[in-house]
Amino acid sequence: KSFCVFLDGLLIKPSSSLLAEAYDALDPNGNITIKWDIISWTPDGYVAVVTMFNFQQYRHISAPGWTLGWTWAKKEVIWSMMGGQATDQGDCSRYKTSPPHCCKKTPSIVDLLPGTPYNQQIANCCKGGVINSWAQEPNNYASSFQLSVGAAGTSNKTVRPPKNFTLLAPGPGYTCGPAVVGKPSKFISADGRRVTQAMMTWNVTCTYSQFLAQKTPTCCVSLSSFYNETIVPCPTCTCGCQNNDTHPGINGPGKNSLTPLVQCTRHMCPIRVHWHVKLNYKDYWRVKVTITNFNYRMNYSQWNLVVQHPNFDNLTQIFSFNYKPLTPYSSINDTAMLWGVKFYNDFLNQAGPMGNVQSELLFRKDKSTFTFEKGWAFPRRVYFNGDNCVMPPPDAYPHLPNASSRVKWSLFVFFMTFLTFFFLFE
Repeated sequence: KSFCVFLDGLLIKPSSSLLAEAYDALDPNGNITIKWDIISWTPDGYVAVVTMFNFQQYRHISAPGWTLGWTWAKKEVIWSMMGGQATDQGDCSRYKTSPPHCCKKTPSIVDLLPGTPYNQQIANCCKGGVINSWAQEPNNYASSFQLSVGAAGTSNKTVRPPKNFTLLAPGPGYTCGPAVVGKPSKFISADGRRVTQAMMTWNVTCTYSQFLAQKTPTCCVSLSSFYNETIVPCPTCTCGCQNNDTHPGINGPGKNSLTPLVQCTRHMCPIRVHWHVKLNYKDYWRVKVTITNFNYRMNYSQWNLVVQHPNFDNLTQIFSFNYKPLTPYSSINDTAMLWGVKFYNDFLNQAGPMGNVQSELLFRKDKSTFTFEKGWAFPRRVYFNGDNCVMPPPDAYPHLPNASSRVKWSLFVFFMTFLTFFFLFE
């Protein structure tokens, strides 16, 4: 199979409407909150525990993980760290003995890898920077590290919070606000019998914008149905266009790059979601959902799909996927989060014969709303790993055979039946 380097298409400049994508109507309160807890003072600074909480319902941080950065307010240095490390030590030449862990004005911190020795770990560390989403795995939605800061203040009145926080997860996409003094965090001992309190706590909130993360979409949706032989493909050049001047694989980035290397298709998207209206029963109807990975550089672990459709309030059974209803508006149950079964299909392989996962959904019909007309059976919105997928235009959806064709067919059947009986009993 051929493949192409993923290229940016022609795009308009950001406008206020594009920047509004930072607000997600299906997850209006979703964010990553960073808590900077000073747990003790030292002769020249303090010891702090920094924790990132992923309060996003379905957007997670995948491999190769997060990178957290900031700018020190004064001339602080990091003497030592546990559960994380600075990617660059910087110039520590002014320290003659025992140089600090990091002397950079703008340090970048990454998580430690699984298997790190226990004497270098703290709670919620050492997962390679991977953080699951709030809805998908609520017991594994945080990541922490500890650092000893020197050349800093030694009291609540003299210490200053870092500025200009940045979060790569793993690419761009998050915008972080300033550090705000919050209510001091409380910590419960392992035996649950003692509570301690931070000396001081700063909170930083980071929100996601798909447009900041990438200038082109990352997924698209195709449609089909049992009542129409037409398969509606993803729109042409959805995620970019083929570059006929580039020989496949020659001018692309190295294989460790995060830039997708996608199979040559009309849509050029790393991910395609196909929604097929499969069967119609008296009281139920059935849908098949297939997710195909066209990216030769990415295996998607802990993937998830979010689908908005009015019949999810009558979902009866789902096969081989996990399901959780999302109700951003408590009175309306029209949004579902789907993800793979652990150790079975929670890992979406890179492009190739195994690069797909699929499931079927069985819906009960609500006679007051159910119809196959006007594209009602197709989803209103689809997200893959938190990114909005491009839908085909509504006028291209598979449509029911029109009434006149059904009448003509019925007359034809009646006429042929009449002729058959006429010749049989003549």
